[in-house]
Amino acid sequence: MAITAAQVKELRQRTGCGMMECKKALVEADGNMDTAAEELRKSGLAKADKKAGRVAAEGMIVVEVSGDGKSAVMVEVNSETDFVASKAEFQEFARAVAQRVLEDAPADIDALLAMPLGDGTVEDARRSLIATIGENINVRRFVRRVAESGNLSSYLHGGRIGVLVEVEGGDADLARDVAMHIAASKPLCVDESGVSQDILDKEKAIFVAQAEASGKPAEIIEKMVSGRIRKFLGEVTLEGQPFVKDPDQSVGKLLKAGNARVPGFDRLELGEGVEKKTENFAEEVMAQVQGS
Repeated sequence: MAITAAQVKELRQRTGCGMMECKKALVEADGNMDTAAEELRKSGLAKADKKAGRVAAEGMIVVEVSGDGKSAVMVEVNSETDFVASKAEFQEFARAVAQRVLEDAPADIDALLAMPLGDGTVEDARRSLIATIGENINVRRFVRRVAESGNLSSYLHGGRIGVLVEVEGGDADLARDVAMHIAASKPLCVDESGVSQDILDKEKAIFVAQAEASGKPAEIIEKMVSGRIRKFLGEVTLEGQPFVKDPDQSVGKLLKAGNARVPGFDRLELGEGVEKKTENFAEEVMAQVQGS
C-alpha cells in the first residue's frame, strides 16, 4: 500500500516521532493510522526504559500558588539537557504535574506518579514524553506548604531556584525580599532552634580541633569555640544572616522592624545533590538582588 506524505505528517503530529519512523510504522501497519501510532508508542516506551539510568540534572523548578494564596507547591522535574528543558512540551508537563500536587496533595513521589494526568497517569505521561523527546525525564521531588497563620510568598529564579516562605505581619514587599534573600543565601532554617544537635556537634568538633591546634590554654579555647559557634549560627540561620540588600542589618532585625516573623520556608535548587557540572546559581541570585 502506498503511504502518502499527508499520512506521515498526521502520524508525526500524533506521536512526535521522526518522519522516517512514521513512514516505516505506516508501511508495517499497512496504512492503519491507529496501529502505527500504537506500535510507535510501544517502541518509544521500550526506549524510555533504557534511558531510565541516565543522569538527569537539568530541567526546571515549577512554583504554583492557589487562588486564595494560602497554599503553594514547588516541583522539580529533571531532563538531561537544558535544551530539552526549554521545550514547550516539557514545560507543559512540569506545570501540569505541579498543578496536580497543588490540587491533590499526594503523600510522596510514588503517589504523585500514580495520579491521573491526561489519558493515563503522571507516570504514563512521563514515559510518553521520554519516548517523544528522547531524553531521560524525572519527577524528582516536590514540597507543598500551607499557610498556618500568615501569608505565603514565592520566588522563582530562572526556573532553577524556587522559594516558598510564610510571613506573618509586614507587607508584600517585605515578604518578597525575604524570599529573594532565601534564594540567594541558602539558610538551613529560620533560627537557632532549627539547627539540629548533630550539625552543632559536628561543627563544634571541627572548631575544637582547630582551636586546640593553636596551643592556647583551655579557657581561651573554650571562648574561641563559643565565638565560632555563634558565627556559624549567624551564617546558617535566616534571622542571623546579613540581609542581601543591606548587609549592615540582619534578616532578624529587618523582620522586627517590619513587625513580622517567618514561621517557615522551603527552598529547592535545580539538580541539588545530583552529580553534574557545577554552577553556582545562588551567587547569580545574590548579584541580582544586590543590584535591584
